[in-house]
Amino acid sequence: MIAINSGFRDVSLKESEPKFRPGQLVRHRRYGYRGVIVAADDCCRADPTWYMSNKTQPKREQPWYHVLVHGMATCTYAAESSLAADHGDQPVVHPLVQHFFSDFRENRHIRNDEPWPV
Repeated sequence: MIAINSGFRDVSLKESEPKFRPGQLVRHRRYGYRGVIVAADDCCRADPTWYMSNKTQPKREQPWYHVLVHGMATCTYAAESSLAADHGDQPVVHPLVQHFFSDFRENRHIRNDEPWPV
């Protein structure tokens, strides 16, 4: 958080609002897979052992996303800096799409109310 003194009162702003929203299609910049965002965390919530076991360690202090990977039964946890918007018009094929999404319209999956497991 950054505190800003506006002259009248202090206003706190988050350093980084999530760039991607649930249902949005994305592509991983390094590994090239495409997927759909299911949920977002404001920073990396993974434990240090998991984080350090990755080939790369993007900043923890940025939004991180739970992504269903197209054509696989895999879900990844990716940093915002590792993702780019995918402007394709095809839905993601994944066994959990029907669990977390109700439809696919205007190049995005429509998120339902099913919570992401904590």
